[in-house]
Order: sequence, then C-alpha cells, then structure tokens
Amino acid sequence: MAADTAKNAADGKPIVNKENWPAKTPTSGLVKGLTLPLETYMSSYADQVVVEQAADDLQQSCMKDYGIDLTLPLAGANPPPSDNDANIERRYGITDRAEAEKYGYELPPALQEHTRQTLPDLSGVEVEVLTGHTKPELPEVRKGVKTGQAPVPSRGTKPARAEYDGKKLKTGGCIGWSKEQLGTKEAEPTLVAQLAGDSLVQSRKDDKVVKAMAAWSSCMDGKGHKGLADPYKAMDQGVTDGGQPSQDSIALAVDDIDCKKQTDLVKTWFGVESAIQDRQIADNKSRLTGIEEQHGEQLTAARKETAASAR
Repeated sequence: MAADTAKNAADGKPIVNKENWPAKTPTSGLVKGLTLPLETYMSSYADQVVVEQAADDLQQSCMKDYGIDLTLPLAGANPPPSDNDANIERRYGITDRAEAEKYGYELPPALQEHTRQTLPDLSGVEVEVLTGHTKPELPEVRKGVKTGQAPVPSRGTKPARAEYDGKKLKTGGCIGWSKEQLGTKEAEPTLVAQLAGDSLVQSRKDDKVVKAMAAWSSCMDGKGHKGLADPYKAMDQGVTDGGQPSQDSIALAVDDIDCKKQTDLVKTWFGVESAIQDRQIADNKSRLTGIEEQHGEQLTAARKETAASAR
C-alpha cells in the first residue's frame, strides 16, 4: 500500500497526509518566498521521507532474507512545522498573522496531532539481525532516533551472533546494510546546522538588527507589552504549551507580528543573516558542495530503491 494512501484502521484517516507537510518555501506571512542561502545544503522534509522510507524498505527486505517478517512504521506520518532545519517560519519569531489570529503562538492543530502506528515488538534475535548488536535490557531513547524502529545501542549491549538461520549477519545488521546501500553518512552534514546556528547568533549582534529589534521592542511597549527585548521573549510569554491559546496570547501574537511588519524587523534580520551565510558558504564551499552532492546521491539511491520496491 502506498505511503500517501495508507489508512489508519482506527479512524480511517490517512497515516501519511501530504497536505500537512510543510511547504518548501513559505507561502504566507512575513517570510513568504524567503529562503536562506544555507537552505540549499539542507535536506527538505519530502526528501528526508523518501530516504527514510527507502531505508525502512531495505531493512524489511533484509530481515525477510533471514525469514523474519518486519513491518516498520511509514515515514512521513508526523511532519514538522518547517521544511528543514532553518525553521524560517519561526526563525525570527512568529511571522504569519493569519495563523496568529487563530492560534496565537501555538502550531495549527494538524501539526499538533500525532499519528500512532503499530510498533514492532522485536525478540532478542530479531534485534541482533536488525541492528548488529544484542538487545539492551533498558533501551535508551535518544532525540532524533525514530521511535519504534529499533532499540538504540546502550551500555551493556554486545556484538550480535555471527549468523542466523544459516546466514551470516550484516555488519551493523540490516540497519547498517541499508545505510551502505543508500550511501548514508551522518557526520559531515552537521556542518550546515553549525553554520546556520552561528549565522543566527552573529546576525543578532549586527547594528542593523539591533536597531530594528529596539524599534520592535518600542512598538510592543507602545501596545502595552512591556519589557520584551526580542521576539523570542514574546514567544516565551505567549506560548501555552499546546493548550488552547488565551485571548491575551492571541493579542500578543498579533501585536508581535504587526510590530515586526511596522519596523521591517524580519526583512532586515533576514537580509543581514543572508549576507553572513553567503560569506560562510564562500569560506566552506568545498565541504558544502560535497554535502550537496552526497544528498543528491543518497536521494537518487533512495528513489531507485523505492521504484524497485514498488514493482
């Protein structure tokens, strides 16, 4: 069953609903049409889903070779609010007035829902075949690891047995094998996130941004919101932890965005950070080009695998 048409048996809703996926470039608000230079070197959510699903398909196929039927959760069921790690929609605080009028600082309801899927309960030997190590007695949960895909290695695990069902186990198990097939590398792309973090920090110190931030703060003060030095402070004050936003929170959010528009804060901040990122790209061109090529190769391999699985 295709990932975008699969249904949740419990409520009849699609497990993967692409309508809830973030747009590659914002289509509304103060950041409409804006893309930071470093986003060129970040994987889009749609591409991440393609690679993740291809990896899952490979792992399931690998496990089947050992006589183990494994069904992993579909990728793309619980999309993030932003297409990539830049989080441009909220990088400079909230920016969409229409959403602020409805939800304040909260995410739209569709992005707060969590689609549950049946997670596999793996036996000890199945963990070994899948991961290349023994099943930990107390699996650790680490941020960024797909829940339910496999227990995360922790202290106390040992290398898996050499073979199962008469077949030699893969190095790193079926997960390690799937990464080899897709050319997955995890270390180098952290450079992009590091540069993006540095550019945001540097941009806040720029005289143009400092001046625009002060103007925004003064505007907010004039609307009765005292002592807010920057939009992040407003967000901290207005967020309601996923609950129903109060009228005060909505009013704060709308004033926040109106003051951003009045002072050109977002436009100024984006321009300053874009210039910083352009310099970063020039200084790291070789490594960034390598990351971009790696993304392309991995995506090509993933699409090839997806096409083969669909036959």
